[in-house]
Amino acid sequence: MSASQTIAPYLPFLRRYARALTGNQSSGDAYVAASLEALIEDPSILAASASPRVALYRLFSKIWNSVVVNGGLDADDKTMPAEQRLGQITPRPRQAFLLVALEGFSEGDAAQVLDVDIPTLRQLVEESGRELAAEIATDVMIIEDEPFIAMDLEGLVETLGHKVLGVARTHGEAITLAKAKRPGLILADIQLADGSSGLDAVNELLRSFEVPVIFITAYPERFLTGERPEPAFLIAKPFQPATVSAVVSQALFFERKARRSERRASA
Repeated sequence: MSASQTIAPYLPFLRRYARALTGNQSSGDAYVAASLEALIEDPSILAASASPRVALYRLFSKIWNSVVVNGGLDADDKTMPAEQRLGQITPRPRQAFLLVALEGFSEGDAAQVLDVDIPTLRQLVEESGRELAAEIATDVMIIEDEPFIAMDLEGLVETLGHKVLGVARTHGEAITLAKAKRPGLILADIQLADGSSGLDAVNELLRSFEVPVIFITAYPERFLTGERPEPAFLIAKPFQPATVSAVVSQALFFERKARRSERRASA
C-alpha cells in the first residue's frame, strides 16, 4: 500500500485538528499541505511509529512547532469565536488538549505525537484546562457518593478555575441542589449511595434546563444501555486526573461553540 493510501483515511481528521489548532481552516490546511510535502519527500517517516496515524500527526506537530508564531490571533478581541479563543492557549498545552479531547488519542499515543513522556503530557493537558478555564469558567455540581472521589473531583475542578456549587450523594440531593443553584456543568456518578441512579437524576434535571454532563462511573455499561442524555461524556473509573481535565475543558468548550452556532442560525 502506498503512503498516500495509508494516510488517506486520516486526512479529514488531521484537517479538523489543524483547524482547531490554528483557528481557521486555510491556515490549518497550509500546515497539512506542508506535512504531505514532507511525506512525499520521505515516505519512510510513516515507519517512525507502529501507527500511521500517530506518525502523521507527529510529522504535522514537528512542522507546526517549527514555526515561531502560530495563530497570530488578537488576545484582546472578546468577540472572537470559541474555536479561535482556543488559539490563545499556550501552543504545547493546546496541542495536548486537542489530541486527547478532540482527536481521541490515548495518553501514550498523544505523548508520542508530541515527543514527550506521559507525565509531561498529563501536565500539558492540565495546564490547558487551567488556561481554557479562564475563558469558560463555570459553576460545577458533583453527583458522587464516595467521599474521597468527590473530594478529588472537587479539588481538580477548582484547580482548573471552576467553582463547585456542592456535592450530592443521592438522586434527591442532586435535584434539590440543582434547583437551588443551577450549574453550568455536572459531573455525575451513576450508582449512588441509596441505590438511586445519577443517570436518572441527570435526565430529570435536563427536562428543566440544558447543561453539559460528564458521567464518571465504574459502571459504564449502565450508561451505554440506559436512557442517556445527548451529548454526554463518559469517563470510566478509575480515572486519570488529566483525562477529567481534558474532558471538562472539551465539554465546556464545545458547549460554548454549539451555543454560538445556534445563535447564528436563529439570527
